[in-house]
Amino acid sequence: MSETRRFSGKTTLVTGAAGNIGLAVARRMAREGSNVILLDLDRAKLEEAAASFDTDDVAIGSIVCDITDYAALENELDKAESAIGPVDYLFNNAGYQGAFAPIHDYPVEDFQRVVSIDLVGAFHVLRAVSRRMVARRSGSIVNTASMAGLQGPPNMGGYGSSKFGVVGLTQVASKDLAPHNIRVNAIAPALMGPGFMWDRQTELQASTNTQYFSTDPEQVKKEMIAGVPMRRLGDIEEIPGTVAFLLSEDASYITGVTMPISGGIL
Repeated sequence: MSETRRFSGKTTLVTGAAGNIGLAVARRMAREGSNVILLDLDRAKLEEAAASFDTDDVAIGSIVCDITDYAALENELDKAESAIGPVDYLFNNAGYQGAFAPIHDYPVEDFQRVVSIDLVGAFHVLRAVSRRMVARRSGSIVNTASMAGLQGPPNMGGYGSSKFGVVGLTQVASKDLAPHNIRVNAIAPALMGPGFMWDRQTELQASTNTQYFSTDPEQVKKEMIAGVPMRRLGDIEEIPGTVAFLLSEDASYITGVTMPISGGIL
């Protein structure tokens, strides 16, 4: 099925753009005609991601930036918008999964790191971009939450808490920005794989030695997939279409929604 060019002449900012989800969404937006600004902390992976685009009819820019540093973020956005164009769409996606441990053993420093990236960093990006959108009275934003922010999985105190925060931030921002003709929604992916993150998650859950999962990572995989109505992992390529829909005018009456991507309604 051929894709439309719903975003021609527009510009999309994607954070966490060197990761699988961020890059998949960035490519989708570019195929639909949007210029794309890629933002990530990992310079080498970001350069590799930028070089992977095979389109010559849209502009691709990149920003190496730590989103926990608000002043640096504002400065880099100014430069990127001057080079590529004002940001019309934001996929606010950068994140860090963190440790796996029950709350009474969860490492304090890791909890702070997860929240500083996944929630405070998401707020930084949302604030910096929405300020510019308010001045133009238009824009559309999709935050990356998680099913961990809707269900509260065991042994993921940092990640789960931060993603619950992203869901709340999405709802608050949608109300604050609606008077300025800006929509804010979120996606909540569940189990995505196969790949490094899926293997890491099951291995770390197995290592917690709690009542919820086996101590065998292969058995953990079966236990986790058994909780998905479709009884399979989600594919990364099943995410970009949902994000593009929420960013587009096809979703012009939708705001404040966190859309599960979970292989069924849980």
